[in-house]
Formats: sequence, structure tokens, C-alpha cells
Amino acid sequence: MRTLSLAAVGLLSVALGAQEPWRSTLYPEDWEPGTTDAQGRFLHDVSYSGYRGGEEPPLRMERPRLDVVGDFRADRTGEEDAHGAIQAAIDAVGAQGGVVLLPAGLYRCDGPLVVRNPGTVLRGEGPTATRLFFTSVPDRGWRNHLQVRGERQWGKDIPLAADAENRATSLLVTDPSGLAVGDDVAVGWTITLEFVAEHGMTGTWKAFNGTWRPFFLRTVTRLDREPQGCRVTVDVPLRYAAKRRDSASIRVMTGAIRECGIESLGIANAVEWGAAWRRAGAHAIGFQNAADCWVREVASFASPLPEAKGYHLQSGGILIADSKRVTVAECRLERAQNRGGGGAGYLYHVMRSNEVLTRDCTAVAGRHNFIQNWDFGSSGLVWLRCSSRDGRGYAFLLDPIGYEGLCEYHHSLAMACLVDSCVLDDGWFAGNRHDWSSGAGATVTQSIFWNTTGRGRLRSWQTGHGYVIGTSGVRVETALGSRPAEATEPEDFREGIDRAADLRPQSLYEDQRRRRLRRRPTPGQPP
Repeated sequence: MRTLSLAAVGLLSVALGAQEPWRSTLYPEDWEPGTTDAQGRFLHDVSYSGYRGGEEPPLRMERPRLDVVGDFRADRTGEEDAHGAIQAAIDAVGAQGGVVLLPAGLYRCDGPLVVRNPGTVLRGEGPTATRLFFTSVPDRGWRNHLQVRGERQWGKDIPLAADAENRATSLLVTDPSGLAVGDDVAVGWTITLEFVAEHGMTGTWKAFNGTWRPFFLRTVTRLDREPQGCRVTVDVPLRYAAKRRDSASIRVMTGAIRECGIESLGIANAVEWGAAWRRAGAHAIGFQNAADCWVREVASFASPLPEAKGYHLQSGGILIADSKRVTVAECRLERAQNRGGGGAGYLYHVMRSNEVLTRDCTAVAGRHNFIQNWDFGSSGLVWLRCSSRDGRGYAFLLDPIGYEGLCEYHHSLAMACLVDSCVLDDGWFAGNRHDWSSGAGATVTQSIFWNTTGRGRLRSWQTGHGYVIGTSGVRVETALGSRPAEATEPEDFREGIDRAADLRPQSLYEDQRRRRLRRRPTPGQPP
């Protein structure tokens, strides 16, 4: 058979419906973190997301183990309260860290569990073998049944000596006293009237006006004396300009809990229907003030309580708050009872956190299945290969119909986030929420939807530049003129609509991560 010419092969591909692989114009083969087009558009390097900056997976530690059954006599039949025995095992790990092993079984907890020691890992034998269920309802909202918690403390305020640009990796200060290499710090500023007006949010953003907010949680990697002061280098680029006009500064943070994990178990906290509706924000798992922690291979299951009637969760699933470099991987959460207002029905929930990676996770039948929420200070969040369906909210306890519930950016200008290779059979919202949620206003900027597929809706009206690159199936809405698009100009960048299958690379996060690790200096070489 005669060899086909290249032209003939191309014509045959077109005839069969195949398309040539393509790259985004904003992500060429020679892309680098500083790459910017003529219109000022660029893609942040979001590859720092996850445990230890995405540089290695959480390890399956085999350090000294404590067996909640063998060592602490926890009941694993589900008949008796195992809360006290499990908490005693958690506390016994102590400051040296270790594994709290939950052998296969059904564990009933009539009270919440709290992890306070670094290096504590709760490990089951798989989400269908080790099942942990909670029977209590929090005495007030925003309480978690399995909580990993650090106690944050602030150092003195160190003002910037000059504005720091978006994507900068260093900041200039006049007086570096109190700073040392290795310090955890926050870069933040005051929500001034000028900052609010700059974003068209006068009269909308009010809840945090006049207060200093920690926008970027970082680690100091270098201190270099200069004639103008001291140059402070940090581990992750800034995601926005930090201005002296807004009293931008650095503050040392201490007290984060580190190297803690929850893995290989099933979890439930659904109760009687009316009781679940008395408290919003009751999450099954919560991380507060954490760094380099993880949740892996966790799945919700139908609570054994007869009054729960097959539901899995009271309200929320996994909450990550005031934390950095956390990975949530290979989890499945579904069937929340309370999907009303006030923070209910959030299955994967991130607040005021940086560089959180949620990967290979499934969410079914929450209100907002994947969500960033409440306050300034969320950036570098990545959702990778996640799937969402059946998101729905309810206006009140007995509402039989409800309303569409999309994944979303919910509050106060999340920055430089990425939804990567996700399947959305309900959808995702990014836009101006105006007075909803105590003045959420403009919720997101400079964030990317990459290789998005599914049967749902992708609604993107980001403040300044936003990016929708490579879709298939989803209905894309970016046109200006609607209420969610107010004060979000210009229209978000669209490219490769209905061409996701041919987008290269298929994962932006993973490609950026490979590039960054190749750029990393070898030991002994200057950065």
C-alpha cells in the first residue's frame, strides 16, 4: 500500500472528526512564571499547592503505633461509645508523633475528637472496613467532629518599605528584626476604603473594612541586606500586589500544627433530620491552623443511626481553614442533610488558606460541593481531577424543591486558583455575589478553569482577568452585562471551547509542577 502524504492524513483526520493537539496561547512550550501577553494576561504558577508544596506525597508513616482496640479497648461493634478510648489514643501519641491505628470495625463516637499534637496520623484499614460515625450535634455552628487544630499566635507587624508586585518572590522591609530564615509568616494588608473602591466594591465589602487581613501564608527562605533595608525572600510567589497605601506588612506566625494526616477510613455524622437543621457548618473533618497535612482515602457512608435515614453527613464534609500546603486526595463525600443557608451543605470547604490541593475527589449531593468561602486570604487553591454532581440547596427545612447548587468561589476575592481536569455535572460559579453572604461581592480574580468537562454550567465573571481554557460539554457563560458580571471587567479569556480532549497539557498543575522541580537548584547552588 502506498504511504499516505501528510496532507492526506490531515484531511482524513478532519473527516473522522479528530483535531490536532493545541496549546493555550498563554501557555506556550517555553512558558515561564513571568510569561505575560500584550494585554497583561498571564497564568500564575499554581504548582506549589499541596503537602510540602507538592514536592512529595504524604508518606505512609510506620512510626510507633497505638492500636485503639488492642491498646485502649475501643469498642468496634458500634454498640458502645468509643469516643473516650480513641481520644485517649490520640492524646497518648504526644509531641513525638505517631500512628493511631483504627482496625477494621464500626466505631461510635458520642463526642468530638481533637488532634492537638504534631505528627499524629489517624489510620484505618480502608473506608469500607474502618467506619467512624458521630452521634452528637454541636452546641453551636462551625464545630467539627474530627478536628486537627493548631493555635496560631502573631508576632509584631513589620511594614513593607516598598510596594511588592504581583508574582514577586521577595519583599523589602526597613527593619527585619524578629525575622529569621524558616519562619512562617503572613503577608497582608488593611482593607482600606481605597482598596475597596479600586475593586468597585464600595458599599458591598464592609465586614472586614479597616482590619488587617493575612492574604499570603509563606515561609522565609532568605534574608539579604540592601542599602534600602532588608530583602525578604519567601517560598511561594505573591498572588497580588501588596501596597504600602494599604499598610502592607509581614507578620510572623507560630503555632501551626504539622505533619498530621487522616487516612483510609469511612466517616459519617448524619443524625435526625430536624437536629441537623439546627446547626449549619457541622463538618465531619476539620483542619485549623495546619501546615503540611493531609486527608487521604476517606469516604462518607450512610450513618447507622435509624433516624439518619440513609444520609451521610449532617452538613459539611472536610473543612480546611487558616492553613497552607494541605492535600485532600482520593476522597468521596456525599448526601448532606442540612443544605440550607449559613454555611450548610459544603462537602469540600476551604477558608482563608493557601496552596491547598484537592485531587481525585468526588462530591455528590451537597449544596456547594467544592467551595472557597468567607473572608479574604484564599489563594493558590487547586482542584485536580475532581468530579461534582447533584449539587442542590434548600431554602428551609421542609423545602421540597430547592434550587441549583453549584461549586463556587463564595467570598472576598480568592486569588490565583485552578480548577484542573474536573468533571462538572452541576457546575461552578465565579463572579460578583453583591450583598449575599454579608457582602461577599467580587469573589475571585486571576483564576483558571483548565480542561473542564461535564454536563453542567461554567459561569465565570472574574474581577480583572480570569481564564477558561479547554472545555467539553459544559455550558460556558462569560459575557458581561448580567448582575454577577458587574465590576468584573474585562470579559474573561476564553480559549478552546469544546476542544478539551486535544488540549496539551491535559493538566496544567502537573505540567507546572514538573517545570518548577526542574528549575529548582541542586543542593549547594544559589537559588
